[in-house]
Amino acid sequence: MHIIPVEITVNMSGDSNLPHIDMFVDEKNAEDSVITIARMVRPEWNDKDIKVKVFSGGISNKLVGCYVPPNKDEILLMRIYGKKTELLVDRKREKETFQILHKAGCGPKLHASFENGICYDFVPGVILDEKTVREERIYKLVAHEMARMHLVEANGGKAPSSELSNKLNHFISLTPDRFEDPKKQEIFERRIMPRSELITEANMLMSLVSNLGLPVVFSHNDLLLGNIILNTEKSKVSFIDYEYAMYNYLPYDIGNHFCEFPGIEEVNYDLYPEREFQLKWIREYLKARYSLQGENKAVTDKEVERMYAIVNKFALVSHFFWGVWSIVQACHSTIDFDFLDYAITRLDEYKRRKPAFLALPIPE
Repeated sequence: MHIIPVEITVNMSGDSNLPHIDMFVDEKNAEDSVITIARMVRPEWNDKDIKVKVFSGGISNKLVGCYVPPNKDEILLMRIYGKKTELLVDRKREKETFQILHKAGCGPKLHASFENGICYDFVPGVILDEKTVREERIYKLVAHEMARMHLVEANGGKAPSSELSNKLNHFISLTPDRFEDPKKQEIFERRIMPRSELITEANMLMSLVSNLGLPVVFSHNDLLLGNIILNTEKSKVSFIDYEYAMYNYLPYDIGNHFCEFPGIEEVNYDLYPEREFQLKWIREYLKARYSLQGENKAVTDKEVERMYAIVNKFALVSHFFWGVWSIVQACHSTIDFDFLDYAITRLDEYKRRKPAFLALPIPE
């Protein structure tokens, strides 16, 4: 493969001495650029030997990997940010999260940033699917890894407060008044809540969850099946993609994860986990949390039931959060994904589940 020589400037970005490469990568013609970046991160690689692999599954960014055969697991990943995603994602915060989690043994190494993306290590393994996420040996690994991440300190030891309300209100402020595309506009007017209603619903949800006296932890907040990597040889799962990681109420990550059991491409909400499964999952999480904290404490049925009720209220928050996010993406993203349809899917499920989940009693 012929690589056109280009002059690239590398400087220190200020993000904990993370190298920054002054290069913009065209997502539609990325091959030459990502190989150039790979050679700068791995100078021992020969450009003639480097192979490029485009990964599928991302719905807000493009993911491209570089490797030298036969080492297919030693891949450098380039995440090329989707158009206008900086409106939704704090990119400086994302890079800091990468470094914090890698130091804590919870994530891959971040090597460099470039103008519209980042370069980091590939996590070998397979992503979960609608069947494997329910397997006992696997869901226990997920619960344990979530408990471990929730104990990571990313705030310099200061007492954290939840960032959920601010993030949700920010998303709502970015929702469009109308779409230029007439077809999208017709669907938008007919199927999507107006901004005033979104604000009312957000205020109700935040008032509900902020009054429950819940612990605030460092959360992933986006544990869809494609963001969980299973390494069967090591009997380990890893979480990837930290764009929306922030301090949040502990049950949000669990409720959000349960909302992802139905998938994304072909969402089937019949796959939302039933009560019995949730109780087993929550018990495993609490056992792991106590163990990791060094507490010799038995998990009681009452606290599992209490967490179950709260988790399902946070499932509502998750549906609403990602529904609003999808409205914004529908206005800006160039990724081949029907974000407006996905917004309708999440907000419709929010409205369908709302009466039952809000009515769940919380044991004292």
